[in-house]
Amino acid sequence: MEMTQIFDIAIIGAGIAGASVAARLAGKHSVIVLEMEERPGYHSTGRSAAAFEPNYGPATIRALTRASRELFFDPPKGFSDAPLVLPRETVFVAPADQDEAFERLLAESQGLREIDPSEARRLHPKLRDGYAKRAVLDRGTADLDVDLIHRGFLRQIKDAGAQAICNAEVTGLKHGSHWTIATRAGTFHARTVVNASGAWASRISAHAGAAPIAIQPKRRSIAVVPAPDGEASDAWPLIGDVGETWYCKPQSGKLLVSPADAAPVDPHDAFADDMTLAEGIERFQEAMDIEVTRVEHTWGGLRSFAADGNPVCGYDAVAPRFFWLAGQGGYGIQTAPALSLLAAALIDGGGVPQSIADEGFDPAAVSPLRFG
Repeated sequence: MEMTQIFDIAIIGAGIAGASVAARLAGKHSVIVLEMEERPGYHSTGRSAAAFEPNYGPATIRALTRASRELFFDPPKGFSDAPLVLPRETVFVAPADQDEAFERLLAESQGLREIDPSEARRLHPKLRDGYAKRAVLDRGTADLDVDLIHRGFLRQIKDAGAQAICNAEVTGLKHGSHWTIATRAGTFHARTVVNASGAWASRISAHAGAAPIAIQPKRRSIAVVPAPDGEASDAWPLIGDVGETWYCKPQSGKLLVSPADAAPVDPHDAFADDMTLAEGIERFQEAMDIEVTRVEHTWGGLRSFAADGNPVCGYDAVAPRFFWLAGQGGYGIQTAPALSLLAAALIDGGGVPQSIADEGFDPAAVSPLRFG
């Protein structure tokens, strides 16, 4: 009689959240990663225009981003055969109606320097004269190579002897002496389940009979447009308004322009919203002396949020040995090293790692128990 294999931990989702926590756990536990798509990172992870922005997001996100810096800038040996980051400054600008948001950004951030709008135009020569009433410079930001980072974690999973199964959409979860997980690739068994399923996190939790924590996917649209002829656009900083109504990031001789939209949607294979993109490009052209004559490519991604905007990381209040790792809100890449370290420690019954605690991180801010 063949014995049923019971894994220590089953992780649902092989995007950046699932892959990073699996990499942290696989050396100490038997781990199985279950991915519903044909390849890991198909949805939010594979569609991220990620940057390392330690002053971007709520306080909890900023602390986790700062605690993630070491892996990006000094990765462990064998993690990647190329740099994970490309330094790129960020300029945030504020027209007259965004002064309150500008003051809030300065008050809540670290290492920012307010600069004269003329200096902002020197750093980004296409910024229209008169658009920005105030500006701020962040020299500690960088482009992140999402594919290299994700593959680095996947490589660590494989090297530790763990498995990642694709085309394994979860169709049922039942707890007895352990979890039985029904998927389209077969049935799996584990003592602990980690819900790292991104936009689908609430659906997975419903399968498990877990607490009804709402994780809301929100669409983000991106357009790829040509850079102006003859301009050294790859050297430009990332630029956007502090009110988050548009941003522009140079990439490979092109410009990524986004309206920074966050429209609530059901979990699905996301696509860009053409009307929202058109409105964002119009705002971009009001700020920048760049005429967008054509859009070369568009895409959409899902950024998933809990009600208060903070991630959900911890054991469920109802379902036994059911662990939440969801609601990263579009900051999943830049926080993955620290959030996975935290999750692995909590899964093992430990506390907040010192490197995260040193950033002033409050674990209650991410606990599933905060929702009552």
